Amino acid sequence: MIQPSSQSARVPPACSRRQCRPRTPRSMQLETTATLLDGRALARELTADLTRRAERLREAGNAPRLVVEMVGEDESSLAYARSLLKLGAKIGIEVDLEQMSADATEERLKRRLRVLGEDPSIHGVLLHQPLPRHLRIERIAPSISEQKDVDATNPANQGRLAYGHDPLFVPATPQAVMLLLEASPAWPVRGKRAVVVGRSVVVGLPVSLLLLAADATVTTCHIATTDLARHTREAEVLVVAAGVPGLITAQMVSPGVTVVDVGTTVVKSVLKGDVAYEEVARIAAAITPVPGGVGPVTNVALMRNVIAAAERT
Repeated sequence: MIQPSSQSARVPPACSRRQCRPRTPRSMQLETTATLLDGRALARELTADLTRRAERLREAGNAPRLVVEMVGEDESSLAYARSLLKLGAKIGIEVDLEQMSADATEERLKRRLRVLGEDPSIHGVLLHQPLPRHLRIERIAPSISEQKDVDATNPANQGRLAYGHDPLFVPATPQAVMLLLEASPAWPVRGKRAVVVGRSVVVGLPVSLLLLAADATVTTCHIATTDLARHTREAEVLVVAAGVPGLITAQMVSPGVTVVDVGTTVVKSVLKGDVAYEEVARIAAAITPVPGGVGPVTNVALMRNVIAAAERT
């Protein structure tokens, strides 16, 4: 992993502009000492700001527009797309959903992405994942225009983040994590010990890079990490994105830790996070709930990227 130098990345890209620093959202005190980091409240604040910016763009004749490209008809994917349509309408962003059949070829998909990239009326392109098994994201992602790659899927945008350069876009979920941390008692994280559980290209790795850019001391844990609890107990900031419900228990954290739970797994029709919430909340300084933590902020973060793309044109 390449660590950005302190000279080139003093502030994480997710938070490098004034509009990226919202006021601390309204939060509730749990029965314990932990502050609940309320993603829904933060999302409302961000949405209000985006609505004003979208209105200014429309008044200037530059109505923001996002195209969501899907392959197949997975019901959960369609539900996600519908949530983007609803949020876009609320903010004032035109969101178009395009669906290809599940047997669409790689060349057909790449060709369509290139066409979207050349359309000046489109500001953002989101290729929804996961893709069908015969399509490989690493082969398709370079066809997404770097200027419209609002979830930072193109390797060029990922590379800018890795090298500590100010990227055009920060992926939506990692951006949501950083925005929640900004609203937490742990901010600023400069010099603090941060542990990220999970190293996926979509969440874990970008979060680690953003924390490094904020001058945290970062440990990234993954499936081959031995004695996970030893690492998590050292964390002042703990971000968990492993996809394993209840992985982190109270015995695995130290008092006063700030916890951001990115996990979302449905267990017996109930959405569960990667953190055993009730027990960890008893000793944490702050914690995100599941649902109601990272999720609501993620969609708004994606729309922030669309607005930013439109403002650059």
